[in-house]
Amino acid sequence: MDFACPHAPRLFGDCTAIRALAGGLLAATLPRASWTHEAHLAATLCLVMERPDIDLDAELGGIIRRYNVAVGGENTDTAGYHETITRFYLEALRRFAAAAPAGERLVETVNRLLASPIGDRNYPLRYYSRERLFSVAARRAWLAPDLQELAV
Repeated sequence: MDFACPHAPRLFGDCTAIRALAGGLLAATLPRASWTHEAHLAATLCLVMERPDIDLDAELGGIIRRYNVAVGGENTDTAGYHETITRFYLEALRRFAAAAPAGERLVETVNRLLASPIGDRNYPLRYYSRERLFSVAARRAWLAPDLQELAV
């Protein structure tokens, strides 16, 4: 796999590692140090692709909040769960998964995602001003992008 991208993500070697991240998130047992940017995206994409039994629109916020508390974090106006970022990425990941080639393995889809512009930590800032995205209002509730519509 040769992925050329400017943000140099940490890629995954197999599906098992990705499924373990998703399972650890759901069970709130994943070590805090393992909850990297790549892990956020990989675990969520795994849930999107492999867990249709979970209503992510209704449950993802609670899953993440519960995990944050379980690892000693807080969900406040300045730390922890961020509604707008979560909803933004959930939609981007759904669109990415829907466009994945038929028969592509989870690890391949995740690694393509991470190597794509969506994998860049600053990806949401293509759509949001810094002020809007990092506001308390955006952390508490969904705010639509103010720079451009999401296009994946």
